[in-house]
Amino acid sequence: MAEANPELVSAYTGILKNIGEDPEREGLLKTPARAAKAMDFFTKGYKEDINDILNGAIFTEQNDEMVIVKNIRLYSLCEHHLVPFYGRAHVGYIPNGKIIGLSKIARIVEHFARRLQVQERLTRQIAEILEKALDTAGVAVMIECEHMCMTMRGVEKEGSSTVTSCMLGCIRDDHKSRTEFLSLVRNH
Repeated sequence: MAEANPELVSAYTGILKNIGEDPEREGLLKTPARAAKAMDFFTKGYKEDINDILNGAIFTEQNDEMVIVKNIRLYSLCEHHLVPFYGRAHVGYIPNGKIIGLSKIARIVEHFARRLQVQERLTRQIAEILEKALDTAGVAVMIECEHMCMTMRGVEKEGSSTVTSCMLGCIRDDHKSRTEFLSLVRNH
């Protein structure tokens, strides 16, 4: 198992001291190292190469019907407060001679979610990488999340959710394609 990043360990030790805790207390002895490892995992998207994720999973196929992967669980960290937001992504595209392995769509969501994020940017990043990698006729991404920065602090409105969407190409321009995506995501 990899060692914890010493600079993060030191930072978490400082945080514990600054909130009035004793990092030498039995229950906290290993907390800075555990928190450092957790933060490395939560932000692993910075260390991944999207081309490694896509590698070998794009195939020539003459399908031109919408492909949707729904309910992809995602977990990310709000870049404003460093607290989690979590929910589901729904990703669809209309092929233009190329398709992608379905598990790669979930990996793309994970890749961009595992960074400090805002939901709006996350939604667009997923759509844009699919459009670029596949040269799609159209892409649609809808994300629904609960933000702990709204439910655990601040306004404290538990159960509220945020929905963002990004639609590109014919799904953005063609009302029927957009309606098909939204209908399939919401009703099935």
